Amino acid sequence: MEPIQADDEGMSPDMLEAPDGETLGKMIRDARKDKGLTLEEAARSAAIGRSTLSKIENNQTRPSFDIIRRLMQALDLETPQLFVQSGKSDISGRRDFTRKDQGEHQVTRTYDHELLCTELTSKRMLPYISTIKARDVSEFDTWVRHRGEEFMFVLSGELTLYTEHYRPLPMKAGDSVYYDSGMGHGCVSTSDEDARVLWVSLEG
Repeated sequence: MEPIQADDEGMSPDMLEAPDGETLGKMIRDARKDKGLTLEEAARSAAIGRSTLSKIENNQTRPSFDIIRRLMQALDLETPQLFVQSGKSDISGRRDFTRKDQGEHQVTRTYDHELLCTELTSKRMLPYISTIKARDVSEFDTWVRHRGEEFMFVLSGELTLYTEHYRPLPMKAGDSVYYDSGMGHGCVSTSDEDARVLWVSLEG
């Protein structure tokens, strides 16, 4: 990936509309402040310009898919919900397709998310397959939370789903759960191998 020069304020001509720009900006700003980073430090880590990051945080520009991915990695944001494309589309009969193991990867300290069907824009539902790398809930700096609802189906291995309002939920291959994404949550693998799950997030 070619780095963007520090003074580059330009955006790719094939920009994707960011999900709810105001919410996206607030999430990025909060994550940056939680890590104690200045605008300059966070922008440098994501290889974008300081002014570009400022505009994103203040909902003054629409970041590309690639820039959102860089910011997620730089700020250790755990949720791929940021990749949901907001808004409604008047186009009917749309279709997207992802071949096996050909999804877009977004890796964090605790998860390896493989985003599926990423070509479609203006969609509310986000499907992805995740490998749960975390082995202890202490590996999460804070609860994962975002707008909407989520469905999770365990494909292989065993895990425990932690949520802020319920007791830890042990799960194994074939189990599924549906929950409010705004409720703090996080998963850890409990089997010898890392658990793999299918997640479907629906923006609220």
